[in-house]
Amino acid sequence: MKVAVLDIKGKETGREANLSDAVFGIEPNEHAVYLDVKQYLANQRQGTHKAKERAEIVGSTRKIKKQKGTGTARAGSIKSPIFRGGGRIFGPRPKDYRFKLNKSLKRLARRSALSQKAKENSLMVVEKFDFDTPKTKNFLNLLQALGVDDKKTLFVLGEKNKNVYLSSRNLKSSEVIMSSELSTYKVLNAKNVIFVEGALEEIETNLSK
Repeated sequence: MKVAVLDIKGKETGREANLSDAVFGIEPNEHAVYLDVKQYLANQRQGTHKAKERAEIVGSTRKIKKQKGTGTARAGSIKSPIFRGGGRIFGPRPKDYRFKLNKSLKRLARRSALSQKAKENSLMVVEKFDFDTPKTKNFLNLLQALGVDDKKTLFVLGEKNKNVYLSSRNLKSSEVIMSSELSTYKVLNAKNVIFVEGALEEIETNLSK
């Protein structure tokens, strides 16, 4: 598959980028994508939720009323879960939600996500560029020139570019990442995926293994 390489003004440069069919032209595996996205979201959970149970409540241990003759149910402790301020029954405890996936499955999921974007014509390739200074306006002008200023966009860089990263940081609808940070979730979470020249080679090398 070939895609025209654009400049920062959104015009074709006359060159084309060749997208590997092994990465951008496979039949998407939905179950692999599901598992990879599930793992990504699970890894974002801190798992620090905690509620105090009966044994952890600080309070008096005296019997709060006599056993018989009150006409109500017997009660032995103010820390009982049936009273306000008492412990919680089977409350949440700290937990690690992470789980392992094989590298081959994760590579399949990313190839599937990229292939789906290619089918939807949601992939673009832009020639290498840089900004003199970090400026949000410069990045907005780039998005407008590419016609994606009103869409959720993922920029994939081949090498670190501090000015480009800082220029995009204030925009909620766009994200700039390195090719090594590419994930299935980020690809699917964006409407358009834009590769800067140089990023494609590394991605195809990593995902073709």
